[in-house]
Amino acid sequence: MPPIRRAEPQIPVELALYQPEIAPNAGAMLRLGACLGVPVHIIHPTGFAFSRRALRRGGLDYVEHADIIEHDSYAHFADWLRAGSRRLVLLSTKAGTSAYVCRYAPGDVLLVGRESAGVPAAIAAAADLAVRIPMRQDRRSLNVATAASLVLGEALRQTGGFLTLK
Repeated sequence: MPPIRRAEPQIPVELALYQPEIAPNAGAMLRLGACLGVPVHIIHPTGFAFSRRALRRGGLDYVEHADIIEHDSYAHFADWLRAGSRRLVLLSTKAGTSAYVCRYAPGDVLLVGRESAGVPAAIAAAADLAVRIPMRQDRRSLNVATAASLVLGEALRQTGGFLTLK
């Protein structure tokens, strides 16, 4: 079933969460989407009982303003991507390309993986582009919501997405 979309201004990039495991992180990314006007896709199953109540700790009352599009599986999400000819940009600690040398384009969908394991190899291989955030060599990774914020901000800057905000 195709996702139901709200009639809102067109934002050049969107954010997708692959099977999020930690409700406060998902809530924080929904809050990010609500504040920046970016739709957030939730690819099920989640590692918690998905409800507005569960998301409230990280998302506060901003969750009520988030444009949430739920997909019951990655296969349905992939169908949605193909139908819209969208580019899938994976955020991964294993990527070789810096998120800051990449050129983002309207229609890009930024995908973050599960907190504990990222995305399966098959999904990583299906991504049109994989990017990483440069960081100190002796550190593993950033919190997924922090990583999403950094890369989403750069993608919006490059695609003019901030120009639609006041």
